[in-house]
Amino acid sequence: MYNKVSVIIPTYNRALWLKEAIESVLNQNSRPKEIIVVDDGSNDSTAEIVKQYSQLKYISQENHGVSHARNVGIKASHGEWIAFLDSDDLWGPDKLKVQLQAISTYPQTSIFYTDEIWIRNGRRVNQGKRHAKHSGWIFEQCLPLCIISPSSVILHRNVFEKVGLFDESLPACEDYDLWLRIALQFPIHFISETLITKRGGHSDQLSRKFFGMDRFRVQVLEKILKNPLLTPLLRESVLVEIEKKSQVYAAGCLKRNRVEEYEQYKNSPKFQV
Repeated sequence: MYNKVSVIIPTYNRALWLKEAIESVLNQNSRPKEIIVVDDGSNDSTAEIVKQYSQLKYISQENHGVSHARNVGIKASHGEWIAFLDSDDLWGPDKLKVQLQAISTYPQTSIFYTDEIWIRNGRRVNQGKRHAKHSGWIFEQCLPLCIISPSSVILHRNVFEKVGLFDESLPACEDYDLWLRIALQFPIHFISETLITKRGGHSDQLSRKFFGMDRFRVQVLEKILKNPLLTPLLRESVLVEIEKKSQVYAAGCLKRNRVEEYEQYKNSPKFQV
């Protein structure tokens, strides 16, 4: 089983973090079949760092965003199972081993994710109750926010054949979009061990780059409304979440004097989609 996993590391100007991320994969107790680093147009020392490791597959491209980089890695991979690692995150040494054991224990399950440690600006922080993880058919639990971290996931490649790849038209919340599409069609198994470390707080994170992340979540939810697999009950849950997120975004627009956007979202016209 160990040699059936492809690890995909997308990166953009994160030379400061990348070496540790790579080594956290190389130090796994269960080694993967291949490690693919997709350099999304970095102009720092990323290439020099990757070239220190002859066992990596290195793909360099012009900057197209993280979704495109992940999709390029998926298309270039050969493993039956695919795992992601964001270049500012770290895996614990047992991450793949534990997930491969779970795959053997639950052979009918196609996607697994783990618990995580959060580091913000060098300090550990606790997750809130709203970030609680869930197992099974968790579409509704995934609606409020993204509870699945890409770096924690391992999934069978047939999942992408059914639901498609990352949506490259989304400038942010692309993982939220993918997990919702997956959760609509697949049960998702949560492994309660903390097997990854998410490091945040740095200036290049998408949550800092864009104002009002809820507008992208509304866009994602509008898209999922068109999915023919959505049951009437789940559709109602999506509509309720659209209204909530529209109101939150409208309030933020009002504070920032973004009048046109405030008018667009304040009465949740998209709620009637």
